Amino acid sequence: MMLHNESDRVKREVLVHVARALFARDLASLDRIPLAMRPRNQRFSRCCIHKDRAALRYRVMAALGFRVEDETDELKQLAAYAAEVSKRTRMPEPFITVLSEGCSACLERQTTVTNLCRGCLARPCEANCPRKAVRIENGHAAIDPEKCINCGICAKACAFHAIVQVPLACADACPVDAVGKTEDGRVAIDHDKCIRCGRCQSACPFGAIMACSQLADVIAAFQSGRRVVALVAPALAGIFPNPPEKLNGALRDLGFAAVYEVAAGADETARREAVEWAERNEAGEPFLATSCCPAWVQTVKRHLPAFAAHLSHTPSPMRLTAEMARAEDPEAVLVFIGPCAAKRMEAVDAGLPHHVLTAEELGAMFIAREIDVDACEDLLPSRRGSPRGFGFAVSGGVASAVAAQRPEGPAPTLHAVNGLSTKMIKILAAYAKTGKAPGNLLEVMCCEGGCVAGPCSFEDPARATSRLRQRAVDLPGNRSL
Repeated sequence: MMLHNESDRVKREVLVHVARALFARDLASLDRIPLAMRPRNQRFSRCCIHKDRAALRYRVMAALGFRVEDETDELKQLAAYAAEVSKRTRMPEPFITVLSEGCSACLERQTTVTNLCRGCLARPCEANCPRKAVRIENGHAAIDPEKCINCGICAKACAFHAIVQVPLACADACPVDAVGKTEDGRVAIDHDKCIRCGRCQSACPFGAIMACSQLADVIAAFQSGRRVVALVAPALAGIFPNPPEKLNGALRDLGFAAVYEVAAGADETARREAVEWAERNEAGEPFLATSCCPAWVQTVKRHLPAFAAHLSHTPSPMRLTAEMARAEDPEAVLVFIGPCAAKRMEAVDAGLPHHVLTAEELGAMFIAREIDVDACEDLLPSRRGSPRGFGFAVSGGVASAVAAQRPEGPAPTLHAVNGLSTKMIKILAAYAKTGKAPGNLLEVMCCEGGCVAGPCSFEDPARATSRLRQRAVDLPGNRSL
C-alpha cells in the first residue's frame, strides 16, 4: 500500500507551480514560488520559515532540471536557470541530486530497547540472539552495539514489542548499498554504485534526495513549435483513473501531437525476446534473463558482471516504441511518460527518446493547465499495444508475454524475480556462478510488483494493478493479462 505524505505533497506542489509559470512564460514568478508556498505567519516544516524557503528554492531548481551540487552562484535567480533550459542539449548525469540542508543526518540503522521492556522471565531476546549481544541489566534488556548485527531476531522474539529496529530509510531502501553518509552524517550517494532506481528518493522522509526533472524541457519543446510525441508506458493505464482514450485526449490538449502506446513496443520486445530465448536454449545456454527493466540492467553492469552473458540483448519497449515513432515522424521530439526513474538514464544511454517525464510530472502539468482529463475528447493512439503488452507493467507479465510468443519447440520454464534487494542480488550472483536457476527464462523487476510500483507514481500499486488488468480486458482482443 502506498501511503501519502507531506514530503510527496510538497514535491508535487512545486512541480505544479513550476509548470504553471513555464506554461505562462512568466519566468520571474519562479523566484516567488518559495514565498507563495511559505507565506508569512503560516506554518512551516523546518526550524524556521527561512530554511523552508531556502529548501523550496532548491526544489524549484531541481524541477527545472539542475543539480544542487552544480550551483556556483547562490544569488543566481531561478528565472535565469529557466532561461537556460532551451539552450541545453543534454540533461545532467547523474540526474539524482541531494539537498544537504534538507537532510536530517539520521542515525545509522540500529536495534534498540525501549522502555516497554518488562525484564520478563522468558527473555527470548537474550536466548535467541545469534551474537550474544543482548543481556539483562537491572531487570531491563540491553544491547551491546559492538556485537549487534541488526538482524532483528530479538525484536521479532519480544512478546511486548519492546525492541525496535530504527531504520536509515534512504540507505535501507537501496538494493546496492549506494547510499552512505558524509563526515557530518548527511546523505551521500556513490554514483558509481547507484542504479538510478529512485528508491532512496521515495524513502527519504525529509525529501532531501531529489531528481532533476525534464518537465521544463518538454514545455520548451511545446513552445518551440516542434511536433512533440508522447510514448505512454503501460503502467499509466493503471496509475491514472481515467480511460486511456481520455488520457490520450488530455495529452493532446496539453500539447502532444500524437500518442504511442509503449505496450506496442512491449509486443515487439516479447516477440524478439522469444526468438532470442529459443536460439540460446537450442545453443545449450542454461537461462536467459529479461532486459526491459533499466535499473536491473544497471545492476548487472555495475554489480553483477558475471550475469551479463545471461542478459537478453533485446531492446526495451521504450526504445522500440521510440524507434517506431522516429521512423514515422523523424523530426518529432519524443517523450516517454511513466513511473520509472531509471528510464532517464536508459534514454541518455540509448539516445532515444529525447525526454522522460514521470507520472507525477504529467499530473502536475495537467493541474497547471487546468485540464480535466475526463472532459477531454477521446483520442486513439498512433500505435496500440495488446493486452499482453500492457502486462509488462506488472510482475510476471514480461515472462508470460515472452513465453506466449515463443516459436515452435519447447516451452520456457518461467521464474519472476519480484523486486531487487541486497539478498536477491546475492542469489542472482549465485545463479550466474553455478549456471543454475529456478527457470530458464528469468524475469527481473527492480520494483516489487512491477512498473506500477515505480517510485514516480502517485497511485497505490495494488489499485493500479487491478485497474491495469481491467483496462487490458477492455482492449480489443479481450484477453486477460
